[in-house]
Amino acid sequence: MTKHQNSPIDQQDEVTLQLHKEQMEINKKWVDTADVSIYKKKYTEEKQILVPVTHEDLIIEKKVANPENPAVTKLETICIPLSEDQIEVRLTPAILNDVEIYKNQYEELIQVHETLKEEKVHIETVGNVKEVHEDPLSSV
Repeated sequence: MTKHQNSPIDQQDEVTLQLHKEQMEINKKWVDTADVSIYKKKYTEEKQILVPVTHEDLIIEKKVANPENPAVTKLETICIPLSEDQIEVRLTPAILNDVEIYKNQYEELIQVHETLKEEKVHIETVGNVKEVHEDPLSSV
């Protein structure tokens, strides 16, 4: 502003005022808000289960009689294992589920609220002043 602002103006003085108005300028910039690492992690779990197994034995019982006392007999047993169940553990991978990972971009509208300032000329007069408005285009 000039030194003549808010002071009375004589007829020979000339004052130039620059009027300013704020304008809104909107810019966007792309920023990373997160960093994501995707990986699979293996966990181990020990499991104990009871599995019934079958054994097959050949039993030979031999009763030996006492020649001196026929009422008393002696029992002899022979056990020969013939077959048995054997446990075979086999681990096979099973698919639990499929996990899809992808990016999704969407657009939303955000309302920006800002107060803009504008300067306007105000003229104060002292005394009995008659205002004359001239149209600058009509004098051409």
